[in-house]
Amino acid sequence: MNGYLQIVLHSHLPYVLTHGRWPHGADWIFEAAAETYIPIIQILKNAENENIPLRFSIGISPVLAEQLAHPLFAEQFVSYIRLKLESAQDDQRYFLEIGDEHRMKLAQMWDDFYTKILHDFQEIDGDIVGAFRRYREKGFIEILTCAATHGYLPLLGTDNSVYAQLAIAKQVHRKHFGVDPDGIWLPEAAYRPRYDWVPPVGKDKTPLTRRGIEEFLYHLDIHFFIVDSHLLKGGKAIGVYIDRFEALKKLWAQFEKEYEPREEIPRSPYQPYLCSSTGGKFATPFFVRDPETGLQVWSGEWGYTGNPAYLDFHKKHFPGGHRYWRVTDSQADLADKELYHPEWIADTISEQSHHFANLCAKILNKAEAEQKVPPIITAPFDTELFGHWWFEGPKWLLEVARQISEIDGIEMTGGWSYLEKYPPDTVVQLPEGSWGQGGFHYIWLNEWTMWTWEHIYEAEKEMINFANRWVEKGGDYRLKRALVQMGKELLLLESSDWQFLISTWSARDYAERRIVFHYEKFKDLVRLARELIDGKEPPDGWMRELEILERQDDIFGDIDPALWADKNLDF
Repeated sequence: MNGYLQIVLHSHLPYVLTHGRWPHGADWIFEAAAETYIPIIQILKNAENENIPLRFSIGISPVLAEQLAHPLFAEQFVSYIRLKLESAQDDQRYFLEIGDEHRMKLAQMWDDFYTKILHDFQEIDGDIVGAFRRYREKGFIEILTCAATHGYLPLLGTDNSVYAQLAIAKQVHRKHFGVDPDGIWLPEAAYRPRYDWVPPVGKDKTPLTRRGIEEFLYHLDIHFFIVDSHLLKGGKAIGVYIDRFEALKKLWAQFEKEYEPREEIPRSPYQPYLCSSTGGKFATPFFVRDPETGLQVWSGEWGYTGNPAYLDFHKKHFPGGHRYWRVTDSQADLADKELYHPEWIADTISEQSHHFANLCAKILNKAEAEQKVPPIITAPFDTELFGHWWFEGPKWLLEVARQISEIDGIEMTGGWSYLEKYPPDTVVQLPEGSWGQGGFHYIWLNEWTMWTWEHIYEAEKEMINFANRWVEKGGDYRLKRALVQMGKELLLLESSDWQFLISTWSARDYAERRIVFHYEKFKDLVRLARELIDGKEPPDGWMRELEILERQDDIFGDIDPALWADKNLDF
């Protein structure tokens, strides 16, 4: 047998470092670093020390990399860890006092866990991004990029915005990792082909010929992307929620005129293809998510993560927030959760990783007989599943590498490594869609989020006008400062996280406040830029406000306002 397993982890959080702390804000990134990013660095270290052939791809979004590398992060993260240690020690004293020996030992487990996290963070000099860079250089991982602030590319109102999101992503990736990205995880795995597009909301109903996402990737020399399996199948596998919202239905109707296949197409998800919506031009490779291995891992109902022995994510002890209970039953409510037993975990992980390795072998054996090139399983997950949501996940990943290494003919790999050996030659036209609920855009475009797009579309047009003016006539350093910060506020406004949080009700009030904040700051900067263009001296307070905003939304460095100009789209 000859086949490959490509596990792809996508790491992303919106810009929260200077926008609140708890329950919504910087604590999100501290939790992810402590429970996911550092534990993954730990298993990479273990793999290196034990000579385990662990290989996978990890996407690190530019906005996440910027936050992890920010001086504020290291300082505040250490304080966060010390608070977690204090609360674990408080819990130990309390459980000792009431005679609860089991929970006292679990509190000691958390004390040990955060002590090691702090030690390992200091061992890498507080540089999580640098640690991942070093493991890439050693050949353990490939590092993918994402759009700059995880903007939902198919719904952005202009190709200028799509270009800026991707061009800045490539620049930021090189800044932090020293090389161009090996590939890209498109935000929400969302793709759009070339067709005549009308904005789904707002008064502007002028048709625009919009480029396919692959055209931007080809132009920027980004090697590959990943889609969900229903986009490869086409037909009725996508667009199932379009009747829920009129604007979504109209958008689907626009796309459907250009999309010829109406039935599902029998294609293998176990090989890469070339994507082109321009008759073969700008063809860009892509991999396809394997649904079978994906559900086997993350399904809370019957996947590995729902095992009764594993640590329950939702039930927490007040006031420190440590978790002392196990899943018990995936359908059980919080009151029925039973205490966690760490000693049960090793056997559970061993059994599940063995099952997963054999499942991969079975899939690859079947696929090998049906296709010309060696098959590859692409198994993408949110990185935060491993450790944050699924506490035991990093250990499971390391054990999978051990189990895979014992099966002849299967290797763990990254997407670019595979493409260098087996470049695809079959060109396909992909439909529009995402890996979100319903397979289309429903989670990001619905009756609750329509207003967000109206603000985004207005700001995009303003940014393009100023960018074209800057290219044509330039200006002084104060105008450039205003335009640079305008670009940053637009990028932050475009983050797909806000619509997701609104639609899922997980942090709706926070997301709505962030949209309003970045939109209002963008409009303030528009007024400042107009004053400067007209040769007027703005009030002192305006420049002072710009300085404050530059410190608060300190991201991506000195980006070029010309990235939004029409001249970039000459391809």
